[in-house]
Amino acid sequence: MLDLILYFLFAFLVAVISMYLIRHYVFSLTALSKRGNRSLYALHSLSFKPSVSILIPARNEEAVVGPILHRITELTYPKDKLEVILINDASTDNTGRIADEFAKTYKYLRVAHRGTDIGGKGKASALNEGLKHATGDILIFFDADYYPQLDIVEKLTSYFIDPEVGAVQGRITVLNEPTTLVSRLVALERIGGYRVDQLARDSLGLIPQCGGTVCAVRHDLIEYLGGWDHNMLTEDTDLTFQIYEAGYKIRYANEAECYEEAVENWRSYWRQRHRWAKGHMQCFFKHFLPFIRSKNLRLREKADGLLVLGMYFVPIFVGMSWFLGAMIFFLYPVDWFYSIWTLLPVFMYSSAGNFASFFEVGTGVYLDRRIRVSWIIPILLLSFVLNVFICSKAFFDLVLSKITGRKVHNWAKTAHRGGSQKHC
Repeated sequence: MLDLILYFLFAFLVAVISMYLIRHYVFSLTALSKRGNRSLYALHSLSFKPSVSILIPARNEEAVVGPILHRITELTYPKDKLEVILINDASTDNTGRIADEFAKTYKYLRVAHRGTDIGGKGKASALNEGLKHATGDILIFFDADYYPQLDIVEKLTSYFIDPEVGAVQGRITVLNEPTTLVSRLVALERIGGYRVDQLARDSLGLIPQCGGTVCAVRHDLIEYLGGWDHNMLTEDTDLTFQIYEAGYKIRYANEAECYEEAVENWRSYWRQRHRWAKGHMQCFFKHFLPFIRSKNLRLREKADGLLVLGMYFVPIFVGMSWFLGAMIFFLYPVDWFYSIWTLLPVFMYSSAGNFASFFEVGTGVYLDRRIRVSWIIPILLLSFVLNVFICSKAFFDLVLSKITGRKVHNWAKTAHRGGSQKHC
């Protein structure tokens, strides 16, 4: 009886893993067939100029807040259509002072200071503070360590000529890639995740995601949704599914690039990905049923959305398949064919990273004409094995927090050292 249960569980895991594997293949082939992501930018950038509010939540970001504010003052979007709101969220360093100096010089730049009595409760809470002060028709938000292209506002806002578009996500590229092995691996993950995964989902009419930064959203839509949910660790994923459930679409603008300071060591990588995994699992339990029941979505959007919601469970499933495969192999020996079959998940998915498989990363590297970095792709296996443990711990932590009623801490931010920004 036990052997039948093990075989059933193993077959289920193989089926789930196979769906994600096929998905990676389809996305890779789609990206290869869509060499460019032609946007409405060239057609509408001259005539379509909605008012824009840029929101920058910042907590103890003195190392990077100066460069991003300086960059924002250089943007080519008409300044009479632009306002910039930096939310100084209970910082204990010089973040507020640096921002105030910019505000004295540039009248379209304002600083919203939050004291320790109301601040420090998370990025979503800080964004909601910025929402109170924003007047633009379109909201664009950046993390403080980001460095946008000069014409990124035009590229993001051009999509909103379509009234069905609720949000637009730009491409994130790693600026400090050469610094360490970890930053190089993160850069590869970003290439696969955006140049291939996001582009393919946009091209196929599926579910592109808001990335939490380098993202634009309609002001009236975010007001209708009640702002950002401060109880969610990944407010970006939560916003993605709220937008689709409300009947709007998200577009991905591959040509709208912004440059980030990626984590540079394994400790920071663990903390960041643990937060992402835990928050994404929160979104799974919040949106699973409403997304299925929604009448505003096509069947293929629902199918892709469910795969997006479950993506951080995949490393857990892979770890389970390794364990079950070993049990079946040693406890219930069968002929050579079935023995190889028990190892199928290892062969099928050991080449997969947390955000994209080898196929997507390799395709992205090829499309970006960055063949020289391809030597590091096999090392992605290290980050994936690590993610098996990260996601497993995130799941147990989430279950424990539900049982104990312990509130999730939302401002588990990544420390930034600065120095990577430059003109792009």
